[in-house]
Amino acid sequence: MAAQNDIQLTIPKDDSRTNECQTPNEEFFDYSQRAQWLRAAVLGANDGLVSVASLMMGIGAVKNDVSVMILTGFAGLVAGACSMAIGEFVSVYSQLDIEVAQMKRERTAEENNEQCAKENLPNPIQAAFASALAFSLGALVPLLAASFIGDYKVRLAVVIVAVTVALVAFGGVGAVLGRTPVVKSCLRVLIGGWIAMAITFGLTKLIGSSGL
Repeated sequence: MAAQNDIQLTIPKDDSRTNECQTPNEEFFDYSQRAQWLRAAVLGANDGLVSVASLMMGIGAVKNDVSVMILTGFAGLVAGACSMAIGEFVSVYSQLDIEVAQMKRERTAEENNEQCAKENLPNPIQAAFASALAFSLGALVPLLAASFIGDYKVRLAVVIVAVTVALVAFGGVGAVLGRTPVVKSCLRVLIGGWIAMAITFGLTKLIGSSGL
């Protein structure tokens, strides 16, 4: 009788609720993986653009000769690119040494976590190359903008306009690649570049007019 009274009910499983927050075929991408080279590239591009443009603006404040401005900008490009590459290599390598040493002290972690950590370690060569290349590309903007203009005032105005456009572009590209707010990034880069150029131009003009 007990066997006849046992009633088994089969309730179909509804898998739709378990995955209602998940989208099939949607691939998750960790944008923090780009931080290693993106930071160096964004820093290099903005540094090359702002420092070389500011250097040229400073020279333009006391010298009307276009050849002096171009030679000064080119020297700043070469020196800055080399400095950025070496600086990034040394600093990122120091960071790598620290993280590797920390991993050795934490050998009790699981193997898969250790492998994941190794994949996310900073790459000094990649950072140095990205920084030097981005610096050179950024520095080319004011150089090319001033190379073919003879009039002094027009040359300075064209350099400012070209650098402004490039600052907005670099800020936007960095924000898109890193999936960060575009407007905030562009404004931050643009205002910083304007301040650097204004300070360099003003101080050089002041010192040049005082006869020092």
